Amino acid sequence: MSTLQIFDKALCCSTGICGPQVDPVLPQFAADLDWLKSRGVAVERFNLAQQPMAFAANEVIRELLATEGPDVLPVTVVDGEIKSRSRYPSRRELGTWAGISSPLLTPLPMLSPE
Repeated sequence: MSTLQIFDKALCCSTGICGPQVDPVLPQFAADLDWLKSRGVAVERFNLAQQPMAFAANEVIRELLATEGPDVLPVTVVDGEIKSRSRYPSRRELGTWAGISSPLLTPLPMLSPE
């Protein structure tokens, strides 16, 4: 099974789902990572504010930050290969990169209140 690493920009907590102004992408992305974990994918998530040594220890990430700055974050790495930068990938992308084929790749539609 694949190993997926997320190198996040500096967030207030490990998921970024806290504080007064939560980026609406972050709760969905956290759910997508939980979905991957439930299917046996090894997921590691690093927050620049809380785990700077993980960024310094990874040569590829360190070089990206040196040449492009923190706007390159978030970076998604699968089995050592950069798959996305400067954005959070979709569940479909994550599943494809991890080798998961499932009808659950498509998120359920949001219900509107009536």
